[in-house]
Amino acid sequence: MTLELPIPIAAYVAANARLDVDGMVAPFAAEAVLRDNGTVLRGHDEMRSLLAEAVVAAKAIFTPDTVRHEAGQLVVEGPAHGDFKGSPIRFAYRFTLEDDAIKALEITA
Repeated sequence: MTLELPIPIAAYVAANARLDVDGMVAPFAAEAVLRDNGTVLRGHDEMRSLLAEAVVAAKAIFTPDTVRHEAGQLVVEGPAHGDFKGSPIRFAYRFTLEDDAIKALEITA
């Protein structure tokens, strides 16, 4: 099943599948906020560091299998597989889009 995702989210997911940090950061607005496991990151530099350490180093690849609209956000869910404890783990990615970019992303397990 192929999900219909907005361009910035599809770009993020495709870059994650390649473990491409720069590609994962590119769809975010410059002032975007990423919330992951209690950590709040702002801007490309902080996101780049987290994605390199938590995603690329662990070879964590998110494979979305459901999408829905909820409270002004696009919620994309699916498993992430990689070299980390408990793999695979099912995650929900809550995207807020603005002007064809990701303005905010909250990741929860």
